[in-house]
Amino acid sequence: MKKGLEAVLEMFRIAIILLLIGSLMGGLVKLIYSAFGINVDDTHGAWLVGGSILIILFVLYRNKLQFSGFYKGDGKVKLPKRISTILISSSILMLIIAPVFR
Repeated sequence: MKKGLEAVLEMFRIAIILLLIGSLMGGLVKLIYSAFGINVDDTHGAWLVGGSILIILFVLYRNKLQFSGFYKGDGKVKLPKRISTILISSSILMLIIAPVFR
C-alpha cells in the first residue's frame, strides 16, 4: 500500500513540475521571441517549442529531480551523458528553428 501511495504522490509531483516549470519556460521562450519580434503562437512552431520544453523537463527530471521525490523504488538512474547531450542539443535546435515554421 505504501509503494502505491508513493507512486501516486510522485505522479502528482511530476504533473505539478510539468505545469509550473513548463509554463515558466514557455513564458520565457515567448518573451525572448517577442524581443526579436517573432510570434509563434497558433503555428506549427509552437509545437516545436512545446516539444523542446518537454524534452528539457524530461532530462531535468531524470538527472536531478527523480532523486528528491516521494518514490523510493529501484531503477532510478541518471541518463547517460551522451543521451543527455543529444536530447538537450536537439531541444535547443528545435527552439532555434521554431520561428521558421510560422
